[in-house]
Amino acid sequence: MRAGKGKTTGLIGVLALSAVGAGQAQERAVVGRTADGTVVESILLRDGTGMQATVLTLGAALHSLEVPDRDGAYADVLLGDATLKATLDNPQYFGTIVGRFANRIAKGRFTLDGRTYQVPVNNGPNSLHGGTRGFDKVVWKIVDAAADHATLQHVSPDGDQGYPGTLTVTATYALKGNGRLEVEYRATTDAPTIVNLSNHAYWNLSGEGSGSAMDHELTIPASAYTPVDASLIPTGVLQPVQGTAFDFRTAKPIGRDLRQGNEPQLLHGRGYDHNWVISRSPTREPREVARVHDPRSGRVMTVLSTQPGLQFYSGNFLDGSTVGKSGRVYRQGDAIALEPQLFPDTPNQPSFGSARLAPGETYVNRIVYDFSTDRTPPAR
Repeated sequence: MRAGKGKTTGLIGVLALSAVGAGQAQERAVVGRTADGTVVESILLRDGTGMQATVLTLGAALHSLEVPDRDGAYADVLLGDATLKATLDNPQYFGTIVGRFANRIAKGRFTLDGRTYQVPVNNGPNSLHGGTRGFDKVVWKIVDAAADHATLQHVSPDGDQGYPGTLTVTATYALKGNGRLEVEYRATTDAPTIVNLSNHAYWNLSGEGSGSAMDHELTIPASAYTPVDASLIPTGVLQPVQGTAFDFRTAKPIGRDLRQGNEPQLLHGRGYDHNWVISRSPTREPREVARVHDPRSGRVMTVLSTQPGLQFYSGNFLDGSTVGKSGRVYRQGDAIALEPQLFPDTPNQPSFGSARLAPGETYVNRIVYDFSTDRTPPAR
């Protein structure tokens, strides 16, 4: 909720708003330091209409986003830690950029140009979101910040977490007015490598700390998804969604089919934690990959991206051990993640396409979060 109404936006609220009072074009504040003494800053963005966001330099994280409901009341729709210490002690990817390779790589191994590379295994037998020290755990440099946008940069050296090539990455967050947040991730390399970047925001359109998001109505315009094995690595099959719990081509409440005991795929990840096949290759311009409607608040979020896959995660491992920004505990299903990206384990599955980035090329993932409201009151 708005700090002006007696609330703060988690660990950055009070400090960030002190910069607003100073009338600075760049609304930045120091929120703390990492264990090695590196300063962590926040950046407050406004679009001039009431929508506002905060970005942290730790993990280039989208830490809060305030949007109106059907009555014009603003609320923060992103989950996040209450303190910087909580984030450092127990990183959970709240709103962070994930990479060098988002999602899972089987056994942490891949072959590139005839050479096999080993990256850290940090999720059962597999590597997840770049390894033990992925991009979510580093402090990014602010290279541009203004009232409505910010660009952060991180240079990942050759051999970082076992990945080849020096990778230079930028993350740009921009409020465009009319309820639109645009995100762009770009990367270049000085040697062949693999890249897959995405944002790992946890969304609850009723507002952070408001309880379950399983009554949100979700649409994913995909006719197939990639089933996984018990360790959540895709089997390589593109499975039609028709007739399964994975069919979101027509909007339905997320929780409607979540407890189907005859669907083994829902047992592997304790719910949805799968990739939907939006297309077979990236596109130049973002197109719709998901739409979420919250009947309670009337908030609607349309997600667009240039990437071919969408990882949908139904908050299965939120276990009641995290106290969020509002002081309330997060439990299973209290938020969802929608992560546009390449298909999981693409480096080991040629039929999924290519994650290779060569010198002279630029990796780009453009993501748009477009907010609107449904004026229809919820059914009683």
